[in-house]
Amino acid sequence: MNFELGVMQGRLLPKYNGQYQAHPVGTWRDEFRLAKELDLDLIEFILDFDGAEENPLLSHSGVLDILDQINLTGVGVKTICADYFMKSPLHCEDRIGAADSLRILERLLLGAVKIGVTDIVIPCVDQSSLASEWMKDNFVNAITPLFGILNELNINLSLETDLNPLDFSLLLERFDCSRITVNYDTGNSASLGFDPVEELSTYGNRITDVHIKDRLLGGASVMLGNGDANLKSFFTKLRDINYQGPFILQAYRDDEGLEVFKKQLSWIRECMGLWYAY
Repeated sequence: MNFELGVMQGRLLPKYNGQYQAHPVGTWRDEFRLAKELDLDLIEFILDFDGAEENPLLSHSGVLDILDQINLTGVGVKTICADYFMKSPLHCEDRIGAADSLRILERLLLGAVKIGVTDIVIPCVDQSSLASEWMKDNFVNAITPLFGILNELNINLSLETDLNPLDFSLLLERFDCSRITVNYDTGNSASLGFDPVEELSTYGNRITDVHIKDRLLGGASVMLGNGDANLKSFFTKLRDINYQGPFILQAYRDDEGLEVFKKQLSWIRECMGLWYAY
């Protein structure tokens, strides 16, 4: 089975404004070249809240610039991690803030379709967690009016949540739209103590984007293979349900940056080669 392997934006570059995960304003083009050298298929772009208007995803000229890099290197952009909505959730109590976020999402969709994006990841974790029923209600009400444009553009809103498998499944049932899908994060699942086989048995058919990292139970990210993510069970089950989407490395970073990434890239390629070889 063939699969597309990519990297979360910023993972191949020095920290930007002290952050490992951020859209690196001014240097983002360099990552396309590095990704090509590493024989990666994709880069998952990030839309941050801070400096959002500097992100090429939100302007016509910026989208053309991204297209130039895609055509130059052959490294695609199929997915966007919209971290913007962690700081300004679509379901927040502030109606003005929620309306502003919805307008940002609409602009993002119109730019995304021009570069071939299939999935926009909406993080509902940490400060944007769907921690109460009214938050879930607000979220459903915010997303529902977008069904038409999602179907028209053939773009998924891929939800990343910290809900247990049953609660996440119940949330998904509230969306009468096949374009509301699941982003699965192997590290976050491990940190929360969830069983990947149970999760994939519950909503595996809705997964359209996978983030690969490893974390300790209740703890931080670690090198792939050194944490509590049961990657063997995960990949075996994912293969059995015939997952067709991309795999995005969001793996552990330190100040070594590129070197520590290369070690994990070799590790995951070897493992995935074994699990997907038959």
